[in-house]
Amino acid sequence: MTKHFHRELENIKKRVLTLGSLVEDRVRSAVKALEEMDGAAAAEIVRLDYEVDEMEVEIEEECLKVLALHQPVAVDLRFIVAVIKINNELERIGDQAVNIAQRVEIIARRPKPPFTFDYAVMSEKAIRMLKMSLDALVNLDVDLAYKVITMDDEVDQIKKDAYDKIKQAIQELPERVGYYINLLLISRHLERLGDHSTNIAEEVIYLVEGEIFRHAQY
Repeated sequence: MTKHFHRELENIKKRVLTLGSLVEDRVRSAVKALEEMDGAAAAEIVRLDYEVDEMEVEIEEECLKVLALHQPVAVDLRFIVAVIKINNELERIGDQAVNIAQRVEIIARRPKPPFTFDYAVMSEKAIRMLKMSLDALVNLDVDLAYKVITMDDEVDQIKKDAYDKIKQAIQELPERVGYYINLLLISRHLERLGDHSTNIAEEVIYLVEGEIFRHAQY
């Protein structure tokens, strides 16, 4: 392969890492808006969603151009395939940040009920999974990727706890069901954020080891 080809691969890697940084920042901003019930900050996250979408499309187009022009094989082909999938996962993580922000916009305008679920632990774990999955990509660190995968069950369990506690709150205060449904949706969005980070980690494993990890028993 030519030097030009490898420069294109390096440029694609830099662009997907830039997208990763942007998405991580959006997630952190959404979590902060949730913690502070800041409707204005949440609205800004929703407004800027187009930036993530545009970057995701541009990266995919670059990957498809490289596939068409250079027809890479072996590890270079794995890299392009993995980047296309990771690129898509990052866009979906950006969507989850927007979804959280939209829930915050709604509940920030409403009176706070006696019970609200504290998402601090769940948010911290989800953000940590995202950061670790991106670090695993940067360093091609398979061990770190496996750690991300093992953390997914922890986030899933917190979501189940949130469901049980919010369900109980709805039974005790049914007139506030709208508020609590939005809390349930936030737990779902955070759980999905963890799922997408896990998918990125699995693609890192594929990139390094050449084996598809999805649906494996772990």
